[in-house]
Amino acid sequence: MTLAIEDALSFFQLSCGRWRSQRSVHHLLHRRAEAGGSLIVVEELERTDQRLAEIAALHGQDPAGLVGGCWVRWSASMAWDKAGEDHTGESLFGLIPTDERGRSGILLRDQGYAEKTPASSEFSMDERDGLLLSTGYETMSVWERFSFSGPNVRVRSSTVEGLSNNASFCVEIRCDDVKATAPDSNSSEQRLFEAISPLGW
Repeated sequence: MTLAIEDALSFFQLSCGRWRSQRSVHHLLHRRAEAGGSLIVVEELERTDQRLAEIAALHGQDPAGLVGGCWVRWSASMAWDKAGEDHTGESLFGLIPTDERGRSGILLRDQGYAEKTPASSEFSMDERDGLLLSTGYETMSVWERFSFSGPNVRVRSSTVEGLSNNASFCVEIRCDDVKATAPDSNSSEQRLFEAISPLGW
């Protein structure tokens, strides 16, 4: 089952909520796969939100082109983590469509996925209403595809080429039965999540 999604903004709106993600990463150098996962919270930002205007200014873009965005927070762990290694963070996203249908354009971020510096991605939606992202960094390039198998199941695949070469696959399940707040690393819920080897959005 797939969903009919009109445009990229609708895709991000459907992504809002609280998610548990199970992840498998294939490290090409090591020829081994690593399991992990994350707790992800996505909140919608209106186009008038001052934080979106700040992201546009950061990238030298006209804020008038923004149609909306979101605020994403995550807490994660991976099987190869060393003691004390931390995979928590947050990021802001702003959407600027460049076509009349809103299905392609630029995605602005205050920090990137592969490098923790401001990043912009080119986005487009394919014929199956999947969202494709292409991001170039100083030392690597990242390609990602997001799609919905239903309103409460999202799938993500990605490849990273450069200093780090890997491919990953994630299945994300909506868990909005609890209040969508940032994960508390001291909570019993988070400890349980880490215990079952539950990466960022």
